[in-house]
Amino acid sequence: MVIARVAEGLHWHALEDDVVVGRGHALHRPDGRVFLSIDTWHDDVFHRLVAEMLSDLPAPVYTVVDENDCDVLARWTGAGFVTHRREREYVIRTDPQVTGLDRMSPPPGVTILPLGQAEEGPLRELDRALREEVGATLGWQSMPAEVLAGPDGTPGVLDPSRYAVAVQDERYVGLARVALLPRRPRLGLIAVRTSNRRRGVARALLAEVLGSLHRSGIGAVSTEVDELNAPAVALFEGVAAMRAGDAVELLRR
Repeated sequence: MVIARVAEGLHWHALEDDVVVGRGHALHRPDGRVFLSIDTWHDDVFHRLVAEMLSDLPAPVYTVVDENDCDVLARWTGAGFVTHRREREYVIRTDPQVTGLDRMSPPPGVTILPLGQAEEGPLRELDRALREEVGATLGWQSMPAEVLAGPDGTPGVLDPSRYAVAVQDERYVGLARVALLPRRPRLGLIAVRTSNRRRGVARALLAEVLGSLHRSGIGAVSTEVDELNAPAVALFEGVAAMRAGDAVELLRR
């Protein structure tokens, strides 16, 4: 068996007699973390591929596995990966009659700017403040999605078209981020400043985003939540989110 790193640089092929019997891929996520995936039916091919990928890539690296797929989970843990977090995967209908958000209004003094109406400067300032607040409490690993940042930790590109924003006293105090993926849009993040929590701001942001997608003809969105993030779990289950599965995020340092 020969393991070859192909031209794209982040792909590996396992070859037997010039036939591809396994493939590996490394994905650089927007937060700078690297996630591995391997496609093969054979344990020996998997272990050869993962060993080659680990030798080529700087640590740490990550992968995500269906919690119920015991065989695949055993392969990754056998390669030295350990559980980093457990996620609940949800599908949320956008119809306000289903979510119960049809009569949802922002709390007094708060205005919700729809997707695409935020200004990049204040949005970046909010992003920076949320990083500091969440990093000092729950930690970003507990949030329902990756943080957009470059590999060196600097803030990544913020595209206002993907954000709905909550505003109070001319200051941005909360945001929701959506990725319009081909198969199903993904709700990437809902976060509210500490001083504005427990007032219904997150729920109002969710109502705006889901309502906008519903009016565009999109029937559902997906999201993932750390199972230890009780406020996020309560928020999504409170709008009739359907549990679609459970996943384990694994880490190898």
